Amino acid sequence: MRTVELDERAVRATVTVVAQISPDDLSSPTPCASWDLAALLAHMVAQHRGFAAAAEGRGADREIWVPKPLGPEPLSEYAEAAETVISAFAAPGRLDAPFHLPEIGARPIPGRLAIAFHFVDYVVHGWDVARTIGVPYELDDDLLAAALPIAEGVPDDAGRLAPGAAFAPSVPDPGTGPLDRILALLGRHPGENVVPPR
Repeated sequence: MRTVELDERAVRATVTVVAQISPDDLSSPTPCASWDLAALLAHMVAQHRGFAAAAEGRGADREIWVPKPLGPEPLSEYAEAAETVISAFAAPGRLDAPFHLPEIGARPIPGRLAIAFHFVDYVVHGWDVARTIGVPYELDDDLLAAALPIAEGVPDDAGRLAPGAAFAPSVPDPGTGPLDRILALLGRHPGENVVPPR
């Protein structure tokens, strides 16, 4: 299956989870160090918009990537940003187009690699939101099977300790399935609840 289709499924799974957020949840702590849910959601919106801009050849503008405060309808804002990136990735030729991702480096990277980065990021961020608000988060086996080698390929080095690093250092794999292995590889503690399940 094409990475674009996998990414769309992962992003739509996050939209389903985000739709369950209540206003009171926005101040809740998340698995992302120092971010409450509002900050995480603002980051997710900015990343969708940044990757969409990168797909359209405008990713070098760092201002596009800066998270902005959420507006009065944050769930709709998130859903709109998700549709923007889904549409941008689906346009013909995106897999081979150069993507500028300033957070990764100054040189452009192939679209298929950039979309893979986005894909695995939203597998994890969907879990971040679900864990924060205490709702179930399940992804299809084929989607997890595709995300796992991407997570395994993310360098686990000193760069993960830098300010603003995309992922924390890896933690021990609990051996409870592919999603938990992905989470552990990317610095999440799969077994830790942020809030009790609803």
